[in-house]
Amino acid sequence: MEILLEELYKTDINIEKFHTRKLFLDEKSYQINGITQTGKTKLVKNYLLGLKKSSYLYIDCRDLRIDKESLNKTLGDFCTTNKISTLVLDNYSADINIVNVAQLLICSEVHYKFDFLKALKLYPLDYEEFLAFEYKYDSTALNHFFKLGGFPSMHKVSSDERALFLQKALKNTLSLIEIDILIFCTKMMAQKISPYSIYERLKHTQKISKDKLYSSFDMLCSKGYIHQLQKVGHPKAIRKIYLCDISLKSALTIEKQFNKLFENMIYLELLKSAKDAFYDENIDFYLPSSDEVILGMPFADERMLFKKMEAIEAFLFTYQIKRVTAITMSTEGRMSHPLSDVEMVPFDIWALGD
Repeated sequence: MEILLEELYKTDINIEKFHTRKLFLDEKSYQINGITQTGKTKLVKNYLLGLKKSSYLYIDCRDLRIDKESLNKTLGDFCTTNKISTLVLDNYSADINIVNVAQLLICSEVHYKFDFLKALKLYPLDYEEFLAFEYKYDSTALNHFFKLGGFPSMHKVSSDERALFLQKALKNTLSLIEIDILIFCTKMMAQKISPYSIYERLKHTQKISKDKLYSSFDMLCSKGYIHQLQKVGHPKAIRKIYLCDISLKSALTIEKQFNKLFENMIYLELLKSAKDAFYDENIDFYLPSSDEVILGMPFADERMLFKKMEAIEAFLFTYQIKRVTAITMSTEGRMSHPLSDVEMVPFDIWALGD
């Protein structure tokens, strides 16, 4: 194992052009969590390139040449002997021992309880980050975002290979049952669905226990492949399901549900803004902190918005909503309402706002 560590220590790190993310690393020790293809490795490698070559060691723990028992016996002494101050354990797993170094960086889909590591959550690109990958920002950028989604690597994949590229990436990191659950959730994007309902559907096509499905569903949620939105005032009610990235829709199904895709895209922007949100009947997103309701209405006009306002007027009164924002593809406008300030805002303007 010392021979492999020596090889890794001497190997130069190279990355293609790095686009700045909203997360950054400094001299602290971090645990960087995120699903596959979010850019964890590139974020870490870009940081290492700013350090003295002899001061760090980068290890991809999925390297098939690594014998983990042997690694645990030799890694600490190797770091001490070579005066390594920064150690990176990419694709970390719990069977690898932590060694004493000045700075430790671990990357994983799963969050581990290390009190001495500052946790960072890296999501796929939001719309603002996505624009950094575009050659130019014009009216085509939003349509491009719909096609590629938020995985940075998709910018380098040709259009005819994108679905298979994502499928391969998922197969490399998820179990078969996790993939089946994810496919089903993709078909149910932005709809109310419970783990029990998923079990009832999948048990007809494969042999699976309820406990196994529930644990796999919980794992997908904890990693961040699936997100759930709670109903306001009803924590035990069935939750709405959203995907980690809109690109999974075309990669895992042939169904076209643009309105649901649009709603999922709005949800992801809210998720990355760390704003608490809830749903209700006819209410896509309720934000208590700002007394605001957000509606996904990609092709709305004033007539459609007026009818929608009539349908949700009781909710607006009950929760004293000050603002209603209808997110559209391109329509802008305002309408008068006695209870709330009502506005139609295109997605790209809304996503780039405060």
